[in-house]
Amino acid sequence: MRFAIFGSGAVGGYFGGRLAQAGEDVTFIARGLHLEAIKERGLWVESLNGDFHVDLTMAFDAPEKAGVVDVVLVATKAWQVAEAARQIKPLIGPETMVVPLGNGVDAPDELSAALGREHVLGGLCRISAFIGGPGLIRHVGVQPYLAFGERNGAKTERVERLREVFARCEGLTVEIPADIEAAIWDKFVFIAAISGVGAVTRQPLGSFRAVPESRALLVAALEETTAVARARGVRLPDDEVQKTLALIDRSAPGIVASMQKDILEGKPSELEAQNGTVVRLGRELGVPTPTHAFIYASLLPGELKARETVKI
Repeated sequence: MRFAIFGSGAVGGYFGGRLAQAGEDVTFIARGLHLEAIKERGLWVESLNGDFHVDLTMAFDAPEKAGVVDVVLVATKAWQVAEAARQIKPLIGPETMVVPLGNGVDAPDELSAALGREHVLGGLCRISAFIGGPGLIRHVGVQPYLAFGERNGAKTERVERLREVFARCEGLTVEIPADIEAAIWDKFVFIAAISGVGAVTRQPLGSFRAVPESRALLVAALEETTAVARARGVRLPDDEVQKTLALIDRSAPGIVASMQKDILEGKPSELEAQNGTVVRLGRELGVPTPTHAFIYASLLPGELKARETVKI
């Protein structure tokens, strides 16, 4: 299979790098110093599962330079997906699969609206990684995991072929969930809670989960997102909150979610796509979301400042 990685930051860099390491045909779409470093020196990945380096001859700043591919992994920030959908059209042929790997729950619909539902799978990943410098990805926590599937739940040959490719890669696990929509929301319950509470408290996961007051905020956030998902008809398990809280409790204490990291650094973040989306959907569905509303309102002034919407 021929792959294109659109969004070659931490997530795209890690999973694209593992594909290249396994000998797959991978093209990176990147920009700036990161692109220059990849073209000149290849991609370096420092990982808990073993460091590695891959030489990459196919790295471009524009998708039209790459041509049609079999699979596009979309690993941009959530607010960039709609624009990414427009830009990746030159990569799309009759059989191309597009797999979103970012946070949030809106990416499959945004990509489908621009590219056609027949091209878009549901997808998600789990990893804690960041760009350590131009051409360098640092994987610092969470065992890398990929999941994807047809949005209608069908078992198809194309999805199984894709799973087989990733199963040959080192340093990750991959599966096809029985219900990809539920899997996406399961991750969203987790990430919206730790991102929001982490950003409000300005502490890593181990700190805010250990303090009773902030732990209560965390539990309330989990409960609200779960309630919104069920109101949308998503089939989450009865013990969703308890199961997710158990995952949080056994996660590395130093984890800082990417949204939280961006907020702490004064950068535009996924606030709207995470806590803001819980609030928006809760309002549409008649589900109260006071915890996410508090988090969203508390962080919104800084978000607007980062985006230069307001001047302070």
